Amino acid sequence: MLNTMFTLFSRRVIVAVGLGIFAASGLNAAPKSHPNTTDWQSLFAEDFSDAVTKPGDWVFENHVLVAKTHETLWTKKSYANFVLDLEFKVSKEANSGVFLHSSNINDVLAALEVQVHENQDGALYGMVGAIYNAQPPSKNMAKPVGEWNHFTITCNGSHVALIFNGEEVFDADLNNWKEPHLNPDGTKNKFAKALKDFSRSGPIGLQGLHGKAQAPVWYRNIRIKETK
Repeated sequence: MLNTMFTLFSRRVIVAVGLGIFAASGLNAAPKSHPNTTDWQSLFAEDFSDAVTKPGDWVFENHVLVAKTHETLWTKKSYANFVLDLEFKVSKEANSGVFLHSSNINDVLAALEVQVHENQDGALYGMVGAIYNAQPPSKNMAKPVGEWNHFTITCNGSHVALIFNGEEVFDADLNNWKEPHLNPDGTKNKFAKALKDFSRSGPIGLQGLHGKAQAPVWYRNIRIKETK
């Protein structure tokens, strides 16, 4: 009888621990749809007190964030694991991006960049919804010029995932980028360091007016939730 009771107790403990592990891992799993961000923290205050920027480089116009120069807008704070949710719209020939985990804000190749782009430029994987020069989106989910698009970006350990206008377009494991200048699909990239060795924590940035056209991009409802 004692052996039977011990066996039943052991099984219950194993199941409970297993469920606990599953639940804990689920806490940081990338969402599969755009989340409700009502109670989340805004990434940038409208007085830019939490940002690295110079006066006039970026402005809020009716709660919409707009670049006025080519300078990137950076958070003062570093972020490791998080879900970042935002909306953007582009003008014709606009070129911008969301920088993640920068280890040097003076070097654009020291961060991952999720592309915000009106079209495909000459760079490999330079289209909107790509990790610049490293990971293309599984499909083109972009809305036409002048319409608002929606990004939900998840960074969790080595994983970076993107939901773009309601559809997951990549869930990339940076550990698969094992060599400098080489993507897992065999294509070449510009990164002198393998992406597996990139920082897993750092400031988040929004790229300013970029490309030949220097065409504007608008951002709004930029909210973040840090995870464990």
